[in-house]
Amino acid sequence: MPKKGKKVPLSDEEQLLLFQQKLLADEEMAKKKERLLSQFLKDKLAKEEHNSALNLNKINTQWRTVLREVKTKELHKDIEILSQTFERVVDCKDSVIKSLAKDLSEAEEQYAHALRSHLHNVDQLLALQRCRLNLLEESYNMELEALTKEFETERKTIIDQHEKEIRYLQDVFMAMEQNYIDTEYESKLEFQSMWDDLKNKNLEEKHFLRLQLENIVEDLWRRFQEALKNYTDATEDRKIAFETLKVKDEKSSKEIEAQMKRIQKLQDAIGVLKGKIMVHSRESEEQNQYIRDDKELVLVQLRKLKAQRTQARGISQENLVKLTLESNATLKALRKIVDKGEKILKLAEICRKYETEEEKVLPFYSSILTPEEQVEIAENNLEELTEELAKVMTDYTGMENFWKRYNKVKLEQLSLQRRRTQLLEINEKLREMLKQYLDGISVSDEVLSQLNPLFIINHRSNLPQPLSTPIAQPGSKQRPITYNIIEAAHVISPTL
Repeated sequence: MPKKGKKVPLSDEEQLLLFQQKLLADEEMAKKKERLLSQFLKDKLAKEEHNSALNLNKINTQWRTVLREVKTKELHKDIEILSQTFERVVDCKDSVIKSLAKDLSEAEEQYAHALRSHLHNVDQLLALQRCRLNLLEESYNMELEALTKEFETERKTIIDQHEKEIRYLQDVFMAMEQNYIDTEYESKLEFQSMWDDLKNKNLEEKHFLRLQLENIVEDLWRRFQEALKNYTDATEDRKIAFETLKVKDEKSSKEIEAQMKRIQKLQDAIGVLKGKIMVHSRESEEQNQYIRDDKELVLVQLRKLKAQRTQARGISQENLVKLTLESNATLKALRKIVDKGEKILKLAEICRKYETEEEKVLPFYSSILTPEEQVEIAENNLEELTEELAKVMTDYTGMENFWKRYNKVKLEQLSLQRRRTQLLEINEKLREMLKQYLDGISVSDEVLSQLNPLFIINHRSNLPQPLSTPIAQPGSKQRPITYNIIEAAHVISPTL
């Protein structure tokens, strides 16, 4: 065997490296141990969680089966009780239906009898109303005939008077026109005679002047012939022109003088005639003015008569229109009343079907007030009755039975509404209880998110615990105290 050599002493650096290597190896070993331990714990934890979930599911299923069996037994009992009660209620309803059928047959007979009597009364009322309408129509026709006859007589008298006045005015006009024609003819004859006299005078004067002028002209002509010869010898051309102008001048001067004389005479005659015409025109104007005044008076009277005739015609027309409108309004009102009565009868027939037996036998119940209460109400309502209030009370006395039935129906309606609200509240409570029960026997996300007596975490339910025990009041029913039962498996499963 070789000899063992002596250990060489290590330097500080080597010792430090060796120490570091040991530390690193120790750290690695510790990390490996930690990893193994953590992996072991994780596996153990996962296994425990899996086992706990599996055990919890098993316990929940067993608990549900137990609860379902208990609940099924309770439901079977409830169903038996409900079936018995239902049979009992059905028997009661059958007996009630039989009694109601008998009452219905009797009520139908009574209704048929009442309907026949009512229809008989309605027929009598309709016959009475038809008679009344016929009488009103006859009176209306008689008044209308009287008015038409009176209107025709007045119209004939006014037309005759108008024709007489027109004939009188025509005669006056014809007489005035004939008088004017006569005066015109006389004035024309006077004018013609004066015209002939003036013409004869003018002719005589003209003849006399013509003789004088002829003598003067012969003298002048001899002188002129002598001067003419001398002058013609000097100026023949001027002579010829002068002769022509002279002849023209003589002719024009003669014509001017004759016309001036004639005009003067005519002006004098015209002045005389104008005077006469003025006198005649004044007389005729006065007569015409008198006739115009008479004519205006007659026209004024004619207008008054026409106005009176139109006014009477308008009044009669207005009366006729008012009468027709009132008759139409009365007919419409009567038709409305008849329609309203038919509607009321139909509604009464419909409401008759829904009446109870007591209402059919006694439709108008007596007052539910005691005599003392009635006396007290009468004392409180003591007032001095006026005529208007007494008339209104007498008008509405026939509506007392109607208002009694109306108030009774209104009270029954209010009681049924109140009963309906109570039943709706009970229904809501029962729905809440049923929902709570169904939530207690089913498992879902919505159920788990809400309060549930079966959901238990850390030995506690999520139901709110009462802070203090309620004090039981006298006369009130005490609710049974509920206890949450937790099995041992739920307590032991977290510790495993």
